[in-house]
Amino acid sequence: MQAFHVDRARTLLQNATEIFNADAVTSAVTQVADTLNARFAQPDDETFPLVLGVMGGAVVFVGQVLPQLRFPLEFDYIHVSRYGDEDQGGKVVWKVIPRSNVQGRTIIVLDDILDEGETLAHVKQRLLDMGAAEVIIAVFADKDIKRDKPVKADIVGLTIPDKFVVGFGMDVYGYWRNLPGLWAIRPEDLSTRA
Repeated sequence: MQAFHVDRARTLLQNATEIFNADAVTSAVTQVADTLNARFAQPDDETFPLVLGVMGGAVVFVGQVLPQLRFPLEFDYIHVSRYGDEDQGGKVVWKVIPRSNVQGRTIIVLDDILDEGETLAHVKQRLLDMGAAEVIIAVFADKDIKRDKPVKADIVGLTIPDKFVVGFGMDVYGYWRNLPGLWAIRPEDLSTRA
């Protein structure tokens, strides 16, 4: 059974198309960090931002952008999931809420991808409801789905086509989060699950 999963993972990647290589990914991360550094170079009060990584997809992005930030910050993570139909999503459930106090603070949310935007819209509103003064959404990738989303990212590394992508933290059936570039999986390969 395990060999089937390994073969399936390899086949998914063999049939995929690389849309951004590792150099483009690295440049996008640096662009996000540079934008945040410019925004927070001169803090306007005695507080500093709370950076929240959205687990688990954002783990690679967070791990590479944090060392490039040149301002005082506090780091924590959140974990939210949408349960329901695999294609449609469902109710947003918080598995881990911020352990740090968000009241009156500027919050920077780092996430791997802004897809349809339902989950990030919920995250932003929840943080504002918890008393955050401001919520800045920085995403590694913004998927161009050709329609309005309920939330917009304030900072975007890459705009990607409306395709199912893997790599740099994003996965297909649990595979290929570890790729240094981004690859588009063929729609026909998504029709049958491993």
